[in-house]
Amino acid sequence: MLILLPPSEGKTAPRRGKPLEPASLSSPVLTDTRTKLLAALTTLCRDDPDEAARVLGLGTTQLDLVQRNADLATAPTARADAVYTGVLYDSLDVATLSSAARRRATTRLAVTSSLFGMVRPGDRIPAYRLSGDATLPGVGPVARAWREVLGEAITDGMRGGLLVDLRSSTYAAFWRPTKDVSRRVATVRVLHESGGRRTVVSHFNKATKGRIVRALLEDGADPRTPAALAEALTRLGWTVEVGDPTPRGTQLDVVVTDVHAGG
Repeated sequence: MLILLPPSEGKTAPRRGKPLEPASLSSPVLTDTRTKLLAALTTLCRDDPDEAARVLGLGTTQLDLVQRNADLATAPTARADAVYTGVLYDSLDVATLSSAARRRATTRLAVTSSLFGMVRPGDRIPAYRLSGDATLPGVGPVARAWREVLGEAITDGMRGGLLVDLRSSTYAAFWRPTKDVSRRVATVRVLHESGGRRTVVSHFNKATKGRIVRALLEDGADPRTPAALAEALTRLGWTVEVGDPTPRGTQLDVVVTDVHAGG
């Protein structure tokens, strides 16, 4: 099973650590694209900070992030699971997982990244700023660059098992499953039910996804089909509704009435 997470916009900048070594990251099939995007991003931020701020969608109070990007080649790195922060990652809370769950996280978790394509928890990366909908000079749309190469890395990571796709729509554009793979893809949507109405609320969505991943890692369940994943989540305390198979996978709706529901 491979659980594919979205990245976080906010990141914890490592204070110390070796500089980035793109060739040392997992999924070496992505190294060339990583190197190309890294060069385009650092050059833009170093040579034209004002244009970089526009491309990155940054305000005047965030120009320090432009400089951070300019220095990526020499910036200290840390494990990816310590760099990504935010609601989902706070709820997942990798640092407090049991030792068995942390071992599972090493092989079962991956994070979609605008700059690196896909990283594993133990990959050492710097803090960076690059949105999935950005377009870089000389490269074009970031999503298009990854669409050409990311499929091989993801399918290799699945190892013939299930993909639990928790990406947001922006990062889902980086890769779409082929027909032969889609039957082994479960996309998860979290619906907040209140007053008889169901809506997608960002905070509930992210927090619940983090709690789902944590529970799966602690439990050790390794479902191989979307239906088996739904059964595991139901056993772990969530209300799950299974949709029909589609070309993008089978959608599982997790219905919550409270952010702490389930697990």
